[in-house]
Amino acid sequence: MTLWPAFLMFLLLAINVPVAIAMIAPAMLYFFIGGDLPIDLVSQRIVSTTESFPLLALPFFVLAGSIMNAAGITRRLLALAEAFVGHFVGGLAQINILLATMMGGLTASANADAAMLAKMLGPSMVRGGYSAGFAAATIACSSVIVAMIPPSIGMIVYAYLANVSVGKLFIAGVIPGLLLAVALMVAVYLVSKKRGYVPARSKMATGKELWRAFTDSVWALSLPVFIIIGIRGGVFTPTEAGAIAVLYAAFVGVVLHRELRWKHVPIILSETIATTSVVMLIICSAATLGYYMVWEDIPAQLASTLISLTNHPGLLLLLINVLLLLVGMVIEGTAALILLTPILVPVILKLGIDPVHFGIIMVLNLTLGGAHPPVGTLLFTTCSILKVSLANATKESLSLLLAMLIVLTLVTAVPQISLLLPSLLMQ
Repeated sequence: MTLWPAFLMFLLLAINVPVAIAMIAPAMLYFFIGGDLPIDLVSQRIVSTTESFPLLALPFFVLAGSIMNAAGITRRLLALAEAFVGHFVGGLAQINILLATMMGGLTASANADAAMLAKMLGPSMVRGGYSAGFAAATIACSSVIVAMIPPSIGMIVYAYLANVSVGKLFIAGVIPGLLLAVALMVAVYLVSKKRGYVPARSKMATGKELWRAFTDSVWALSLPVFIIIGIRGGVFTPTEAGAIAVLYAAFVGVVLHRELRWKHVPIILSETIATTSVVMLIICSAATLGYYMVWEDIPAQLASTLISLTNHPGLLLLLINVLLLLVGMVIEGTAALILLTPILVPVILKLGIDPVHFGIIMVLNLTLGGAHPPVGTLLFTTCSILKVSLANATKESLSLLLAMLIVLTLVTAVPQISLLLPSLLMQ
């Protein structure tokens, strides 16, 4: 078994070489000097990876999210969140968490959500008396919820690599996502109560105000429901759901809200192309590296090693969670998901662990890595926008990270948290 390409990859990542290059360079070098396989396999693997029907869902959902944001949806959701939780202790932080939960069905990307919320709510939180570090930490941690609420880029990628139903994964993420929101709101309440962070509004919104805010945002809130019902009813496949979501978003923006203009098109397309290109480049690079690993039989041997440590499903999931938390500290979440899914899924299947349940664990665990250093892409994003030091934001995030780790533990230990809705809705 040849391991030097894997060690070279980690070395390149350690010196901050871009993730895609760090993965594809060792694979290319392996094929070039190995002699057993032709170098042409590199280009073949890259091309064949892109020839995937399920992966078409990725750019479609990214495009739909960009359209919805340009169509004034975010502003309406912000008003709804303020009406519902603005009177809570730590009101602006609570609004941020609820807004992140609702936007999970629109942006499909935790990083996009973090950037948007940092620009929208970050300055208001600082002006409202919140420390800049706490504002950055709250926004970064709440953006993890986006990975659980359908549609989710992480779930689409995992479903493709693990050969499981995207629809089941979408539905399975709903309860864990809501649990994350509740846990973060409790943590924010405790911190805000201790520090004296005041509510965003002096009193609870009236029923009339709540109804007005709800009706203004009902088209945005209906998108994830529309997608799940369509997939469940067999009206369209998960891939086709992405294209339907684009048409739905355009219809809402042009006909219903009348805020989507031709001037928005270049911005929407550039955001979609940039996000999709980055993810697809990493996927292609990981597929090439994965071919080397399969050729060297590394996944099977790693599976045997893990199973030799324990054949108890619960203990194995605990070991894998620790592994994922460590990996999430040094590798960006999407890259780690792409790299580890083909390796770990055969392991859990041998012990009878449901791959849908495991997918929720992987996506949640690795996305959580974006909320803490040293990689911490979510935290880096919010800190750069709010101009606060990473050390300060990291310190402020500890209570929020603890809340999310509790949810991760519950999701791992109780499979029905993830599997209840799929079992009821996807029979």
